[in-house]
Amino acid sequence: MFSALWVLLLFIGACGDNSTPKMPQNAPAAYVPAEPEWVRTAVLYECNIRQFSAEGNFAAVQRQLPRLRELGVNTLWLMPIHPIGIQNRKEKASDLGSPYSVRDYYAINPDFGNLDDLKALVQNAHALDMKVVFDWVPNHTAWDAVWIKEHPEYYTKVNGQMTVPLNEHGGSTGWDDVCDLDYNNPELRKAMIAAMQYWIRECDVDGYRVDMAGLVPNDFWAQARPALDSLKPIFMLSEWQDEPGHFNTAFNANYGWRWKDVTKEIAAGKKNALALDTLLAGLDDFYPKGYYQLYFTQNHDENSWNGTEKELYGRAADAFNVLAFTWQGIPMLYNGQEDDLDKRLAFFTKDPIPWKHYGKRDFFSRLSALRSVNRALQPGVHGGKLQKIASDKDDAIYAFYREKEGDKLVVILNCSAQTQQVTLRTEAIIQGAYLNLFDPNTVQVTPSMQLTLKPWEYLVLTNK
Repeated sequence: MFSALWVLLLFIGACGDNSTPKMPQNAPAAYVPAEPEWVRTAVLYECNIRQFSAEGNFAAVQRQLPRLRELGVNTLWLMPIHPIGIQNRKEKASDLGSPYSVRDYYAINPDFGNLDDLKALVQNAHALDMKVVFDWVPNHTAWDAVWIKEHPEYYTKVNGQMTVPLNEHGGSTGWDDVCDLDYNNPELRKAMIAAMQYWIRECDVDGYRVDMAGLVPNDFWAQARPALDSLKPIFMLSEWQDEPGHFNTAFNANYGWRWKDVTKEIAAGKKNALALDTLLAGLDDFYPKGYYQLYFTQNHDENSWNGTEKELYGRAADAFNVLAFTWQGIPMLYNGQEDDLDKRLAFFTKDPIPWKHYGKRDFFSRLSALRSVNRALQPGVHGGKLQKIASDKDDAIYAFYREKEGDKLVVILNCSAQTQQVTLRTEAIIQGAYLNLFDPNTVQVTPSMQLTLKPWEYLVLTNK
């Protein structure tokens, strides 16, 4: 941990230029990260700018903002916007490289447009009441990054030589296209905070999704978060799961990687619905009160390296998207899911989404709209606590309710590939008439509710 003197120096040295981070004048000793109220109804949409359109630029994303807003998306996550390293590119020198190999934190990938184009995208999103989150890569840079030339002292060295990043266990990451940054250097810390502040000031960005956040020391995030919030209250999403301390230092939410893994195993028949009970109990024990996570069935890594939604979930995909939107966290869509994307998008080359007719638009727009009106669906302590509904088929049926200030939600999922006849034993608090989100008919929840559910069938019942 860095000394109290170092933290004091950061505050004393605060100013508004790019070289010195602006810090709050009176930051509390135990800083509580900001929590923008808009996050409580957030539906994230990850945009792979390169593959989102044939043009692969900011302007093409901007043109689609009204469609995304109609889909119910209110938070746009842009994958890294920066120029990409050329030296040691994966997989071939002629490829476009990884967006996570950053050459210059203050510059924009010319393939995407220029600063004015990016500002126009953010401003148009804000005009549609959408927030914009940038992808940030703090752990490493490209081998030909500006900082390597101007500040070689910012980098980790082994036997005097710069090195690739290691994983959290000290083993190889395989990321030979990037070079590890050294957070033992106080000057690097100031420079990284200043770069993150730049985009808040310059583009009015609403937050950051932080790549591999757990590879960067927690005490750095404790320094960075007050400095960022001093400009505006922002949202911080950690691409990490096993660091509860993140919630006490900088981050509002982290990745639901375990949720993703467990749901894939259920879809494959390797686990049953009881695995969700175990998962929920483990998360509640592991994280501090008030935590919440990001849930998804696809993102850029899953899609490119592990498989499409159909490959990973098959007929269970809709059921687990329902769960992602109704569990205790924040849901996310990867670009193309609303079109039932059935393609692994290339990671290092141009490979546009083959847009068709947005076949899943109605499905996702209904789920998104529900999150905006039913307070029980808000994440963490802001929403209704998830309460399991007992049944005579707990190994196959996952049923729960959530209630907040009179807003109620009942979700019933058949987490199996077989038709199930089930009797639910419901409590008095949730009995009554509900609207069926995907059907015009109302559903009566009774003390001993009997249902027949087809393989992977689901019911989403709401009183609002």
